[in-house]
Amino acid sequence: LPISMKCPGLGPAPIKPCIRLADSGDVMSLLQTLLRPDHDEHPERAEAARAANLLQIGEFQLIQLAYFGWFGADMPEAEGHRLFHVYMMNSQVPYWVRHYARNILALDEAGTLDGDDPRYHRYDPDHGLYPPHAMRKLILACLFVVVVLGGGLIVGHFAVGTGGSILPPYFTAEELKGS
Repeated sequence: LPISMKCPGLGPAPIKPCIRLADSGDVMSLLQTLLRPDHDEHPERAEAARAANLLQIGEFQLIQLAYFGWFGADMPEAEGHRLFHVYMMNSQVPYWVRHYARNILALDEAGTLDGDDPRYHRYDPDHGLYPPHAMRKLILACLFVVVVLGGGLIVGHFAVGTGGSILPPYFTAEELKGS
């Protein structure tokens, strides 16, 4: 006997992946998201995303901060994964996350939000830190690229001898005169 399972709307079927063709609503939602990435069909989730963007953190970190702000303790890891899954897949935003997000939005409207405040980045330990001598390393890397490329062009030019052109394709003066 073949093992069967129920596919939504299709009844019992042998074990095969359930393939559901996208309806026009799914396609329009995808198109709208591609055209306007800041658009969210769920206003409460859009509030949380906007608050996270203002703080320049991820939505998961916003949920962690809201949990800490509401319950006064760090969120257990298992609870965090469950809440984030419900948040992302079912668009269910816990009341304490909505409250926290609305407070962030209110601070922004009042002009008193400091997104670089360390309390908003307690789960982001390297916020605002830059590698030592980052600018010097960037300048040295760019200089190295320029030297390698420029050196390659110069070596190529002298390898041909008296060429008719500096950049590839390299033609000699005789080849250019013969055509």
